[in-house]
Amino acid sequence: MLKLENIDKWYGDYHALKTVNADIKKGEVVVVCGPSGSGKSTLIRTITRLEEIQAGRILFEDKDIYGRAVDVNQLRARVGFVFQSFNLFQNMSVRDNLTLGPVKVLGISRDEANARAQELLVKVGLEKKIDAMPANLSGGQQQRVAIARALAMQPALMLFDEPTSALDPEMVSEVLQVMQALARDGMTMLIVSHEMGFAREVSSRVWFMDNGELLEDAPPDEFFCNPQHPRARKFLQDVVRPHDRIKAPMAA
Repeated sequence: MLKLENIDKWYGDYHALKTVNADIKKGEVVVVCGPSGSGKSTLIRTITRLEEIQAGRILFEDKDIYGRAVDVNQLRARVGFVFQSFNLFQNMSVRDNLTLGPVKVLGISRDEANARAQELLVKVGLEKKIDAMPANLSGGQQQRVAIARALAMQPALMLFDEPTSALDPEMVSEVLQVMQALARDGMTMLIVSHEMGFAREVSSRVWFMDNGELLEDAPPDEFFCNPQHPRARKFLQDVVRPHDRIKAPMAA
């Protein structure tokens, strides 16, 4: 579904991504981890062209997303993106946040978009909040609405950029549980996250990045039990709690 070939990204003289090569198959859940400033968020932002690359190719569904014929709006309709800061339209109700894109970009009827919104809000446990304004929702509820809004576009791939980092600890599990359900349903996902228990429980593979390089790409058990790169071993020693190494403490 997604293939990254020799990706390089600079900010001026700063080399943010260094010859990154990777791929994701349909139905896989890939968690990207690594220290702050390692290039994780920059990497996933290049996939929707929120950040431009200077070298290499990104193929999504066998098409070069930087090709001249690519419609960026149509690309972003196929690739859902959930930001760490929610990015909901604050002057619109939950209903309008979920129906705007399908009506304006996909061209479906308002009735169909409304029905889809109601169905997705049931999926994320917020069906009673359909007419609420974002300001009246908790952070966890806003992030669940943001996930539903991305799903309303019926994307083939979902990207998450540290979706729990702006949440209070008690709200983290409600968002992770929604993402767990998406994984069970077979949604293809690329997730930047510092939730290592979640990564071990849900991911098909873990990518470890440091200093703009993709240093490790391994199944979760292999990554957490026997990381190959010295920097990955150091990272896990610093951030993984002992009980995370045994089993992810996820709510049912």
